[in-house]
Amino acid sequence: MERSFVMLKPGVLQRRLVGVIIDRFERSCLKIVAIKLMRISRELAEKHYAEHKGKDFYPPLIDYITSAPVIAMVLQGANSIKVIRKITGATNPLDALPGTIRGDYALTTQKNIIHASDSLESAAREISLFFKKEEIIDYELPNAKWVK
Repeated sequence: MERSFVMLKPGVLQRRLVGVIIDRFERSCLKIVAIKLMRISRELAEKHYAEHKGKDFYPPLIDYITSAPVIAMVLQGANSIKVIRKITGATNPLDALPGTIRGDYALTTQKNIIHASDSLESAAREISLFFKKEEIIDYELPNAKWVK
């Protein structure tokens, strides 16, 4: 089973969309194995988005992500990275299809509402930035035999 990192950014909490977004992942047979509400420090934000340092959108992105609480999650499931990216939709809301999270709820690319790992390597790095090993709890779901 693959694990992936997902962050619901400040706009999700501010617009009260947490439940509807988490519901989409759960209905797609993804299992939440870690979740926490947190305020990201500037230092953590800069580590998380290090690959974008020097780009025009980097300073406003850091300001946005540290402006209010976020929800950090580790989701687990078969092909979780690919599944989550499909559910999430294109980064630019204008390109995101209706029915995806960004297509239905995102308003601008600048204040994107969700982050999802794009590879196994990114997922491992991002999970380790936001969660200690003991905070990730695997368990069996009652419907697991139907969705494997």
